[in-house]
Amino acid sequence: MEKITLVKEIYIEAFRNWKSFILEHYFKIFSWLCFILIAYAAYALIFRVSTGFSFSNL
Repeated sequence: MEKITLVKEIYIEAFRNWKSFILEHYFKIFSWLCFILIAYAAYALIFRVSTGFSFSNL
């Protein structure tokens, strides 16, 4: 049982600051990527509407 708690303490100590650093940067990159993709989709929609693209296959 002592070995399990020792391994647990080593694991917790090793990754204490790792989570916040990775998650903080991950969410920043993810939010910028989402913003770029939404802007790209809006541009594509506006371009299609302005050129008279028919959205119906009927």
